[in-house]
Amino acid sequence: MGPIWLRVVFLTVLVLDGAEWSDGCWDEERIAIFQLRPFLLFAGFNWTEERVSDCCQWEFVECNTTTRRVTRLSLAEAISSNLFNASLFLPFEELRSLDLRGNGLVGYAKNQGFRKLSKLRHLENLDLTFNYFNDSILSSLSKLSSLKSLSLGGNDLFTGSDHNIVHLKWLSELSGLETLDLSLTNMKNNLLLHLGGLSSLTTLLLGGNNLEGTLHLQDMHNLTNLKKLDLNGNRIESIRSSHGNGREQSLINLEEIDLSDNLFNNSVVAELSGFSNLRKLTDFLYEISPEFCGWSSLESLDLSYNEVNQFLTSKVAGSRCLRKLKTLYLDGVSTKQNVSLTSLLEPFSSVKTLFLRENSYLSKAVATQELHVLSDVENLFLDNTAVDISFLQSIGILTSLKTLSLSNCSLTGTLPAHQGLCYLNNLEELKLNGNALGGVIASYENKLVGDSAAFGTWLPKFQLEIFCLSNCTTEEHEKVQLPEFLYFQHDLRYVGLSYSNFGGIRFPHWLLQNNTRLEELYMIDSSIVGPLVLPSHPSSELKVLDMSKNKIQHDIPRNFCSLFPHLVVLVMSKNAFETNIPLCLGGMKRNHFEGPIPMGLCSLVYLGFLDLSTNHFSGIIPSCSSLQKMKHVHLAQNELSGTLSDSLFNSSSLVTLDLSENNLTGRIPDWISRLLDLGVLLMKANQFSGEIPLHLCRLQSLSILDLSQNKLSGHVPSCLSNLTLKPRSEKSSVDAMYYRADSFDYVLEDMGLTIYYLTKDYWGSVLQLLTFYPLTFEEEEIQISTKGATYTYKGNILDLLSAIDLSCNQFTGIIPPALGNLSEIRGLNLSHNNLTGPIPSTFSKLKQIESLDLSYNNLIGRIPSELTELTALEIFTVAYNDLSGPLPDRKAQFGTFDESSYKGNSLLCGPPLSKSCNEGGSLGTPSASSREEEDGAIGMGDFYMSFTVSYAIIFLTTVIVLYINPHWRRACYYLVVDSLGRLPCFRRNL
Repeated sequence: MGPIWLRVVFLTVLVLDGAEWSDGCWDEERIAIFQLRPFLLFAGFNWTEERVSDCCQWEFVECNTTTRRVTRLSLAEAISSNLFNASLFLPFEELRSLDLRGNGLVGYAKNQGFRKLSKLRHLENLDLTFNYFNDSILSSLSKLSSLKSLSLGGNDLFTGSDHNIVHLKWLSELSGLETLDLSLTNMKNNLLLHLGGLSSLTTLLLGGNNLEGTLHLQDMHNLTNLKKLDLNGNRIESIRSSHGNGREQSLINLEEIDLSDNLFNNSVVAELSGFSNLRKLTDFLYEISPEFCGWSSLESLDLSYNEVNQFLTSKVAGSRCLRKLKTLYLDGVSTKQNVSLTSLLEPFSSVKTLFLRENSYLSKAVATQELHVLSDVENLFLDNTAVDISFLQSIGILTSLKTLSLSNCSLTGTLPAHQGLCYLNNLEELKLNGNALGGVIASYENKLVGDSAAFGTWLPKFQLEIFCLSNCTTEEHEKVQLPEFLYFQHDLRYVGLSYSNFGGIRFPHWLLQNNTRLEELYMIDSSIVGPLVLPSHPSSELKVLDMSKNKIQHDIPRNFCSLFPHLVVLVMSKNAFETNIPLCLGGMKRNHFEGPIPMGLCSLVYLGFLDLSTNHFSGIIPSCSSLQKMKHVHLAQNELSGTLSDSLFNSSSLVTLDLSENNLTGRIPDWISRLLDLGVLLMKANQFSGEIPLHLCRLQSLSILDLSQNKLSGHVPSCLSNLTLKPRSEKSSVDAMYYRADSFDYVLEDMGLTIYYLTKDYWGSVLQLLTFYPLTFEEEEIQISTKGATYTYKGNILDLLSAIDLSCNQFTGIIPPALGNLSEIRGLNLSHNNLTGPIPSTFSKLKQIESLDLSYNNLIGRIPSELTELTALEIFTVAYNDLSGPLPDRKAQFGTFDESSYKGNSLLCGPPLSKSCNEGGSLGTPSASSREEEDGAIGMGDFYMSFTVSYAIIFLTTVIVLYINPHWRRACYYLVVDSLGRLPCFRRNL
């Protein structure tokens, strides 16, 4: 045994010695990932060639936790080439999932088709949705025998008619495939028969295709394991199964079917009644018949936005047929008859979660009179359904309620103080926003009326998880009292107390002290004054804290970070904090902080948004290359100095960099060119010098560039025309702060269900049901000069804004005609420089431009008449140049510009100027004018050449005349001698 074990150990050492290992992932896979970079639009934020870097921690990469081999690559909307190259992925031998969605792939490189991926024997999931593949790729995909999930939705697979069937048959070779997405692929009825070979299939998505007329489910009779079938968004009129004609029922294991957005009538109920295992149904049904009892396993039913004429009226039969139904959607239903709430809901006595949103057929009184039918409902949603205030007075009989949502229900009056809501002992979530309520509890966009003194004395019997008292005012516009019952709440998860005048209260630290599971606290503009007093014990669950726009003073406690160890979002701007800030904080603009920016900020490796603008910070900006997840940096309006020689924020995901209005010097550094996602670069009002580096032209994501009010010189780079300036949502996307009502998820989990929204998005996808409360968020905002003034842009408008401002510098040379290729630009400011030459006629291609400022330069020639084609132009000024000739015709937008747009150009004429183009002939003959228009302005080289030629002609003419006429020759001789004799130096030498 001894020698055998020695051999094993020896061989193991040899193997380990021959393999290349790193502290994390395998070296060859780390190198292979990095070699993908040239083929990507953007790489992961932390991809690096350093050997010590663990590629398992890189963005877009997942690894097996044991073997440390790469198992998943997520490259959606990331590949720059439109041809797939399989060889790039072969080094990842244990790859299980490859996501290539939305890359615009049209095919594959020569000998690099998907069949080469068959070497990856562990590949199970391949997502190719929303590319431009046709059906020719199916034969190549058929070789991937290990696949369990294949997504081809959104490709143009079945446009032709001759070869579709042949190619589709190839998929039958994928015998182990369990999930197949063929939605939005132009699938037709005759192709369904050729899916029969996929015997292992459990999920088939066929939404948004060209299926029409009668659909024969027996065409898919071999799919005996199919559990989920999505047929939404087609033109199907009826379904035919094998039920009732002597043949075995097709798809006997089907549990979920989506038939929404088709052309069905009531007959579909009978056709589906044989699917005894059906658990989830989305359909257009007009009445429920006894055949509905066939769906005894149904758990979720969505009948939203249908016309309901009659439901099953027997409560006994309904409870027997639908005994497992837990979730019912009746949003936006309509009726031709007077359907009562009782008759509508009696068949669904087992339902725990009920959606009755956007129902206009319910009268305000009907809900109050028939509440008993809802006695077992735990989660009730009546948003955007008109309800009378009496509903809240009688709602106390619904003792099982945990969630009650009454947003925008036209509720008016005062909340009942001693009935209704007071008896809902199990209530956890309450939404009353968008009404005109007053009394004890008021929510977002409500008006607090009544006795404010009584407001603070009510003690509810329930423990809330969500409480919102935002945007509240008293009838007398006095201060709002913070309700005392909050002192007795200990299970709050979300509290919103924003935009309410609480009359100068101190920060309610007791809310954090009493509610140890509080996750989000919003007190924006709530009249908080005095110092910031914090709880004595840590609030480990708090993730979002927003106390901006108050009057909180003095220091921020030094133990702030230790009290909130898991804080993700903190907004404390527009207060009156003083002195230094704790190292863990961002989002502190418009305070009175001074001194250097603390180096401790660089240790916050997960920081994504930093705003220290409008303070008094000084010194150099620290180099924070470790902030790999940083997206938005705002350091404007401080007193920062020094150069930018080091890489300050080496984050490939950086979108906004605002260094405006400081005292920064030196050249624009090279490292900025590595910020491939940079969309906004603001460096105005500093002391930068030198030329604009050409590497800025590589920033293909850049759409807002402001370098104004510096000391930059040289020529304006023509390569700026390479910038696409296309709209990008990333510019405005600071992660919104949404509250997810997790308690509602727990309710569904307790049922043993996975519940889904069955209201489809545009592509027909099904989203998991999550209750979100979009309450507040920090909008990204920037300041930029355009249209003759400085504006602040924030939110979604940033996505569309594109501008370049190079004004107030020392640029020379001509304006590059190539700038006319910036077809998406909306603002261009080149004013207050030393630019020469003509205005490029190519500017007529700037169809989106709204502001064009070329004033205070040395431009010459005529204003191109083609500029009148700029129909979006609102601001145009060429004042104080050396332009000449008639102005463009006063049509389109040029008819709105007054003489201030042209002042300081003495040779310009025509309306709206008072100078006529026919005065004094100062503009030369028409031929000269037309020649100038054709050839452009006369350059200085042409001027010197013409002057030299003219001088030579005059000199030669004089010599010839003196040679011919002796009298003039002698007279000229005596004149020269006499003139020389008058000079002192000549008299001394004579």
